[in-house]
Amino acid sequence: MTTETPTDVFEAHRPVLLGVAYRMLGRVADAEDVVQETWLRWSGSDRAAVREPRGYLVRITTRLAIDRLRQIKARGETYVGPWLPEPYVTDFGDTVPDTAERAVLADSVSLAVLVVLESLSPLERAVFVLREAFGFPYADIATMLDRGEPAVRQLAARARKHVEERRPRYEVDPAERRDLTERFLVAAAGGDLEGLMALLAPEVRLVGDSGGKSQAPLRILQTADKVGRFLVGVAQKSLPGLSVRFLELNGGPAALILSEGRPDSVFQVDVADGRIQSVYIIRNPDKLRFLTAF
Repeated sequence: MTTETPTDVFEAHRPVLLGVAYRMLGRVADAEDVVQETWLRWSGSDRAAVREPRGYLVRITTRLAIDRLRQIKARGETYVGPWLPEPYVTDFGDTVPDTAERAVLADSVSLAVLVVLESLSPLERAVFVLREAFGFPYADIATMLDRGEPAVRQLAARARKHVEERRPRYEVDPAERRDLTERFLVAAAGGDLEGLMALLAPEVRLVGDSGGKSQAPLRILQTADKVGRFLVGVAQKSLPGLSVRFLELNGGPAALILSEGRPDSVFQVDVADGRIQSVYIIRNPDKLRFLTAF
């Protein structure tokens, strides 16, 4: 006899549900709204008829996320400057012990991959997330999406090809990435152009997301010279009460910059061959409010 309450069952699966919703939407608030709506539907459902709660809950979450994504696309939302996903804390802890599984989950939530997923259709994105990130069988995904299995396999193949063609391939030891992140921040904060140039790949890209609500480049910067000079210029504008905290965000080390204890920006870098290939800066205050507790 089980003594688990509906709340116990739901909370046991909440991390997976939030993970699916965030990868679908790239927005923490939207993901949490979807998970909350899933809870409302779960609490009002005939749970005695549910044989496999995890699949049932993921199906509801996925369908709600697809609806939310379609609404966002239908509104044709305009965004000022480059768009990046909201930073997402990904400390898997002991919940994902297998190294290979951790690597897959981390990669599927990386900023670079989530930017590529934005260009998929809602259905393609759902299939990619469920299959590539969480390993659901095609038959289960077909049931969740109310589609035939051959159609789901086609969607998966199309989405995988699209992502593989556009995603950057950066495989590096997390400790090396953390070390380069720290060295990068020291050089940038000190206005050390020579030190930065030694860390940046020749064709490095800097993507700044401000949403027009704070200062950041409105276009992607490319080449070490342009990126380095921009960062040196930024270093000349000191923040009051500046402090730095390191977190694991979107599957990798990141630096949270605070001013007077409030989140000001997030820095994260992609690394390959011992050089920084991409720099991501998130300064949109709407995307940083979830980091106030860290």
